[in-house]
Amino acid sequence: MIRRDFGSQWAVAACAAYFSTVLNISFWRFVLSRLDFSKAGTAVFAMSMPIVLFLVFYAAFSLLVWPCVAKPLMAVLLVISSAACYFMFKLNVIIDSEMIRNVFEARPHEVFEMVTVGGVLWVAFLGVVPATAFFFIRIRYRAIHRELLGRIVYVAGSLFLLIVLAFVFFKDYAAAGRNNKMAGKFLNPFNYITSTLSYLRKQARRDLPFVVIDETPEHVPYEDPCLTVVVLVIGETARAMNFSLNGYGRETNPKLSGQDIVNFPRVMASGTATAFSLPCMFSPLGRKDFDIDLSYRSENLLDIVQKAGYDVVWLDNQGSSKGVADRVTTVDLMNEGNNKFRNGDTFFDEVLLDGLEGRIANLKKDTVIVLHMMGSHGPSYYRRYPNEFRVFTPTCDTAEIQNYPREEIVNAYDNTILYTDHVVSGVIDILKRFPQHEAGMIFISDHGESLGENGLYLHGIPYSIAPIEQIHVPMVLWMSETMRREDYVDYEGLKNGAGEMELSHDHFFHSILGLVEIDTELYDPALDLFGKFRSKDLPNGRGVKR
Repeated sequence: MIRRDFGSQWAVAACAAYFSTVLNISFWRFVLSRLDFSKAGTAVFAMSMPIVLFLVFYAAFSLLVWPCVAKPLMAVLLVISSAACYFMFKLNVIIDSEMIRNVFEARPHEVFEMVTVGGVLWVAFLGVVPATAFFFIRIRYRAIHRELLGRIVYVAGSLFLLIVLAFVFFKDYAAAGRNNKMAGKFLNPFNYITSTLSYLRKQARRDLPFVVIDETPEHVPYEDPCLTVVVLVIGETARAMNFSLNGYGRETNPKLSGQDIVNFPRVMASGTATAFSLPCMFSPLGRKDFDIDLSYRSENLLDIVQKAGYDVVWLDNQGSSKGVADRVTTVDLMNEGNNKFRNGDTFFDEVLLDGLEGRIANLKKDTVIVLHMMGSHGPSYYRRYPNEFRVFTPTCDTAEIQNYPREEIVNAYDNTILYTDHVVSGVIDILKRFPQHEAGMIFISDHGESLGENGLYLHGIPYSIAPIEQIHVPMVLWMSETMRREDYVDYEGLKNGAGEMELSHDHFFHSILGLVEIDTELYDPALDLFGKFRSKDLPNGRGVKR
């Protein structure tokens, strides 16, 4: 007969055993794959590790398993930890404060797309079932003074054994910790608990006073009668290596290759997730100095452009600008878009082109328009393009991409790039209808994507260890003849030199300031990619770095 009552110390031990083994399979996969078992003593050291982890959990849970709080607390931990286990084990997701930021700031459609049958079953069996079983057992607690004394003894014993094992295997643990600093990001649930606390501490900084980065930026244009319109197309999850413009073996850019564009093949993103890279792109600070939490309390590129006299409009097909467009005109097309582009609870990116020509035709002043794409947002790549763009087949038509052949994943992803090519080329076609304007378009992606390389999927890997697939992004420029002439840009020279230029998101802020002829002390000419391709200097102003 199955026993339905346990002493409190056995309940603690059972929880410690379950968490240190089943819910930490990703931790064990990471750690054991990095041990050199050809060396003498490694096997013995490896056998000590489960004991150490069990003792750590036993000491921690001894502080948590008490009457009234044990069952609801452990149920919550079991369910959340089983979900974390799924994403770490199946998709090689690394959990840190930036990944927690992505979770907290995700839109509902992003969350729903991550819910899969496999994931639900995983959480049900590894989280809900154990949590339910824990609720039905009866935990026997002793009198409070005896229970407290017993806990002290058990915790002290656990710590003593930990000290002994640490002493015996000190060199091994020191070397393993030094060489595998990422291991802690797989240690469930400590990883998401500490990362959440770190995220919440950072969030508290958003109450700091608002920072004005320039009181009086000035629009100091070349003397010409033309209105300026610049369209900034912010791609999502597009990686440079899948652009045929950059030498990819498939024709994923048939329309852009027929446009008179400048392609920049060497561009690095500032981050591996939209929550960081998008606001960083629009900040005067480079990646190394950028503080995502302070950015919500500070002006950015769009504020400067607007204060200098431009109209600024942000058209969003992702549902969030991550704070970048908080103080400019914003249209959330996921709520206000034309339903003919609807695709379930999202919209195809052609919704960004709907009405764009009318906006430009009715310009009254110089304008910057930002188009924020849905792009190649995963894991449901198959939902990002209409059926006529399903060119590369067979495709992975599910969010459980880890269970499908990599070829099918890449096919679906390449179709998203093919569709992005169509939309971005469509922007150019619209701008061509206004030859009287100084018109320009820049497309750049916020970050890249892993498609199963080395077992990695999606994005969000910490930048210091991020694979090239997640940080090498495409960037494309188009300028009207009027803009080239009136802004003295050597367009042919730029096309010829683009292949040798080493660029990053750090260049974006300063290049756009130069393009729209705004004078500010924030401008750094060394980061203006157009700088050496102008046949005439920018109009003089107070830009001290100029």
